This record gives sequence, structure tokens and C-alpha cells, in this order.
Amino acid sequence: MGNQIKTFFLMFILILIFMFIGDFIGGQSGAVIGLVLASGINIFSYWNSDKMVLANYNAQPITENSNPRVYNIVRSLVRNADLPMPKIYLIPEMQPNAFATGRNPEHAAVAVTAGLLETMDDAELSGVIGHELGHVKHRDILISTIAAIFAGAISIMSRFAMYSGSGRRSDNDRGANPFAFLLVLLAPVAAMIVQMSISRKREFLADQFGAEVSGNPLYLRNALQKLEAYGRRVPMQHNNPSYSHMFIVNPLANAGAAFANLFRTHPPTSERIKRLEQMAER
Repeated sequence: MGNQIKTFFLMFILILIFMFIGDFIGGQSGAVIGLVLASGINIFSYWNSDKMVLANYNAQPITENSNPRVYNIVRSLVRNADLPMPKIYLIPEMQPNAFATGRNPEHAAVAVTAGLLETMDDAELSGVIGHELGHVKHRDILISTIAAIFAGAISIMSRFAMYSGSGRRSDNDRGANPFAFLLVLLAPVAAMIVQMSISRKREFLADQFGAEVSGNPLYLRNALQKLEAYGRRVPMQHNNPSYSHMFIVNPLANAGAAFANLFRTHPPTSERIKRLEQMAER
């Protein structure tokens, strides 16, 4: 519940930033223009992201006949989670990883890499897939799309201000507006930080769900330890940075500096492991 509240609080901050910069740059009309442009881009992505990401990674469907091991694990987990059976896909990559996509539980898909199936035992695999089903259950694709709409609108309005020299000032003030310039520079950065914070909170929630639905928090804990170790050694051959936030661990290397952590799409794996171990001790 705590992470859910934090997510809504962060969304509220995004809305406040959007309202402030929109009103400052162009009044209500400026805010509406930015929101409409960002909404159009992200709503298209929301409805088509599953097709685009699966095609990008050359994902192939998994059926009960082609891979009964994975199919049966997913079927057991969705029963525990009270979810419809999602489509299942195999990604021909040796880096162990997985993601979920789809606009709602009725149109969901779970994709696993070939490397994940080779490195995980059944218990660990159930923890990973349980995590991905957590994203489906919590409708995280929708939440991330809404966050992206506001962050994108803020970025669009800031760029508009940069190129047009707008920003409210009196008619007698013909010079540059230092406050407007600072706002143009900092607002998109602030919006991105909030957007990434929302993404990290959703990962913690999915970890908790995966631990519960798989039956043991240590299943996912053990899986994350392997994912962290293998992910550093085995690169994703056809990785696309646009989709890296969707995976259970970021397929791209993350910097460890405190400032860089503000822009991480995922919490540090060590913190996720710590929380799962605390769950196991209860």
C-alpha cells in the first residue's frame, strides 16, 4: 500500500509541474497544446506497444505443445493471481530476462528470453513470471503511459518556450526572462526524475506480487541474484533503449552514482533482494 500511495503522490507532482509550466509559458492554451501532443503520441504507443516490442525482439509464441514447462508455470501462476491466461513469447536472446506488455489483463503478453529458461530452475522461473504478472495485475502499462504523457507534455512545452522565447513577462520587459530560461532547462529534468521514480515504485510492487503469487519470496530473490550476475556478462544482442524499462532488470548497464540513480528505470537489485528477504522473514 505504501508504494501505491507514493506512486499517486509522484503522479500528482507531475501534474503540478505540468500545470505550472503550461500556465507560465502559454496560459491554459499552452498547457492544452502540450497535453494533446503528448497524449496522441503515448496513446498510440499504449495501444500498439505490445506489437512493437515483440516484433523488435523477434519474439515467437509459446504454446503448451512447444514448451509445456513454461506454459504450465504461467497457467499455475495466473490461477493463483486470478488473471486471464496471457499470451506467452520466447525471445531468442541468451541474456536472462523477461518482460510483460499489453494494455490490460485481457490483452496481456509475457515474454521470456532463451537465456532465462536455461539459467533458472522452475522455482526461480515462477518468481520471475510472477513479477511480470504483477505488472499485468497492477495495470502498470497504463500507469507508465499516463506518466509519460505528462512528462512528454512538459518536455514539449519547454522546447516550445526555448524556440519561441515565450514565458510570461510584461510588455515593457523586452529582454530575456532568466526565470523562464531556468524553467525551460529544469522542468523536463524534474519531470523525468519523477517519471523514473514512478517506474521504480512499480517494480517494488511487482516484486511483492511475484513473491506472493509464486509462494516464496526467495524464489524471486534467487532469480534476481542470477539476473544481476548474468546480465553483466551476457549482453542483449538486439537491445533497444526505448524498451529497456519493460524488463525485470534493465538490459543496459546502470551507473551506480547517486545522481545517476535518479534516472534509473529500476531500483538497485540489491535493494530489491533486501526487501524480498525481509518478506521471507515475516
